[in-house]
Order: sequence, then C-alpha cells, then structure tokens
Amino acid sequence: MLGKGLYCVKNGFRDLWRVLGPGLITGAADDDPSGIATYSQAGAQFGYALTWTMFLTLPFMAAIQIISASIGWCTGEGLASSLGKRLPRPVLLALIALLVIANTINITADLAAMGAALRLVVGGPAVAYAVGFGVLCLTAEIVIPYHRYAGYLKFLTFVLFLYVATAFSIHVPWLSVLFSTLLPDLALKRDAMLTIVALFGTTISPYLFFWQAAQEAEESRLSYKRRSKAPLSAAAFRHITVDTWTGMTMSNVVAFFIIVTTAATLHAHGVMKIDTAAEAAEALRPITGAFTFALFSAGIIGTGLLAVPVLAGSAAYGVAEAFKLKGSLEMPAGRAIGFYAIVSAATLAGAALTLSKVDPIAMLFWTAVINGIIAVPIMFAMMLVVSGENQVLRLPSWLKVLGWLAAALMAVAVVLLFWSEWVSPS
Repeated sequence: MLGKGLYCVKNGFRDLWRVLGPGLITGAADDDPSGIATYSQAGAQFGYALTWTMFLTLPFMAAIQIISASIGWCTGEGLASSLGKRLPRPVLLALIALLVIANTINITADLAAMGAALRLVVGGPAVAYAVGFGVLCLTAEIVIPYHRYAGYLKFLTFVLFLYVATAFSIHVPWLSVLFSTLLPDLALKRDAMLTIVALFGTTISPYLFFWQAAQEAEESRLSYKRRSKAPLSAAAFRHITVDTWTGMTMSNVVAFFIIVTTAATLHAHGVMKIDTAAEAAEALRPITGAFTFALFSAGIIGTGLLAVPVLAGSAAYGVAEAFKLKGSLEMPAGRAIGFYAIVSAATLAGAALTLSKVDPIAMLFWTAVINGIIAVPIMFAMMLVVSGENQVLRLPSWLKVLGWLAAALMAVAVVLLFWSEWVSPS
C-alpha cells in the first residue's frame, strides 16, 4: 500500500513537472537580481510594512500572465504582433523601444550583481565575472535549441528556494510580519509610493508579458496536437493556468521572503538603503553570519543565469515581431540572424555597460518604476485584444475581469505616484 502511494506521488510529481514550463520559468525570472535589489530595498527601508504588496499583486499578476500566454498559444505569435493590431504603430514602437532600454539596463544590473556576488564569495575581478556570465548566457541561447534550453531553465528555478531557506536561517518575528501583512500602513508619502510602484513594476513587468506569450507560441508550434491559430481548448487552458499560477505563486512567495529577510536583519539593524542585490548580501554577512550570506549570494547568481536570457529574449521577440523579422529561439542562428543579433546586442550591451563608468545600478530602481508605467498601456491593449469578438481567444469572464482590474491597479498606482510627487513630496 505504501509502495503504491509512493508510486502515485512520484507519478503525480512527474505529471506536474511536465505541465510546468513557460509559466514557471517566467515567474522565476521575475525574481532576478534587479528584482532582489528592489525587494531588499523595500525590506531595508520600510521593514515589514510592504509585505502585503506580494499578496495583493498575485491574482492580478497571474491573470495578466495567463492572458499573455493564451494570446501566444492561440495565435502562434508573440505579444507585439497582437498589440500591433490594436495600437497605432508609433505607440507600439515607442513601447518596444522603452522595453528594450529597460531590459538592457536590467541585464546590466543583473550581470553586475552576479559578478559582485561571485567576487564576494571567491574574490577576484567582479567586472570580468559579469562579462563572463553575459557571454555564457548568450552562448547558451544561441547554441541550445529552445526545447532543450527550456528544460535547463526549469531546473534553475529550484535556486529560488534558497531565499526561503535564508529566511528560516535567521530569527523573524512572525507575528509582526503577519500584522503588517494583514493590516498594512498605507501612508501615501512619496518614498512609500515610489517603492510600491517599483514593487508593482518588478512583479507585473512588461518583459514577462512578452516572454511568456512568445514561449507559449513556441510551445504551440512544437505541439503535434494543435493546428495554427486553433481555439483555446479546455485542456490547453488548464495547462496554461496550472503552469502560470505555479510560477507566479513561487515568484511572489520568494519575493515575500526576501522582504522579510532584509527587514528582520538590515532594517532591524539600522541599514535603510540598499542599491544592489550583492550589497544586500554583503550587508547580511556581519549581521547573520557566513551561512545566510552564502545562501543569498548563491541565489543572486542562479537567478541571474535564469533571468538574463529571459530579458534578452523578450526584447528580441518584441523587436522582431514589431519589424516582422523571422525569429525564434528554436531556430538555428543561421536562419534567424536578425533575431539573434537583437539577443546578442541586448546581452552584450548590458555586459559592456558593466565595464563603463555609467552607473546602471543607480538607475535600477527607476527602471522598475518605468516598467510599472509602461505596463499600463500594454495591459489595456492586451485586454482589448482578448475582449473583442475573437473566436480563437475564448477566455473565462472571471479572467477578463481580473485582467481589467490588473490594468486598473497599475494605472492607479502610477497616478498615486505622481500625486504623491506633487502633493505629498516628503
């Protein structure tokens, strides 16, 4: 009987693992080193006061990603192609340009954080490590076909559990955490609103929309069970929903634990400002000891290896679709030169910026804010795509409601940011 139970559990895990894919990878990529820096800054500056944001954003984040995934699966095209049918071309190109700029800065910040984290652990030149990580990520994207590469990215998601382990390696006043999460202090001051918009922009981020839509399109093209632009079947929708909810829940739970860890350590010891994820790890060492420091540092490197290809890939898909270039991570480089040139440009530009005197890390927080702002028109355009008379994209009403609410939530956050800037500047 016990053997049968273990067999069922083992098979159940295998079945779940097969279902998980673009949604899991997208959720894990959301907790990249730049995201870790934003969450760490929230915990250091405000303690547990902003933990509630991770639970508020989860259903909206999941809904908008399910919608992105459904668009990709049903149309067999990426998000930029669908948005181009609803947005004026100048608006589309402006949004894609901002996406590329934000993604390149994110890549720079992620590579710099990975290099700094490795230097903290083993010593040596952080810049050389950062460039090396960039070359490694780029080579993997070019050489390894998508269907194999996606499997490697799935295994990398396990590194996120290091941050859960980090939180349980220190003393955390969980009653205070629970109180702050359930009864948040919603002071509409500039710094708090700026951080909230940055958190929203980090968790509900445009590059995630483009990436998951593109990967679902890849998955649908590889599937022998569907024809091009087939209606969204119940089985396909269930697959997308389970995958996406799993990835987004993991993403926000890990982000919650990062905020809690930095609040219980850095904020509690008077460290109120963190500029990078590596700086957060270094600040933890004298407070919590070598073990917690090592866990935090290893997580930075692992999440960076996962996120840099996602950032470069989402930029490439967006540009390629906007200019109708042939491109796919499943295609060999020789058949999609323009697409891989964009991937290379984004990755190598990010790596090159780590060599310059430009301080992209200082722009990191603002990049998260920019993501929060440009997400608004993209989300409203997505909702127009799925709310029209489209026989292919037959989505449940509850999902559309959550999608519209997600767009409204981001819009309200941005409005409150500007309101706090002008009316309550301190």
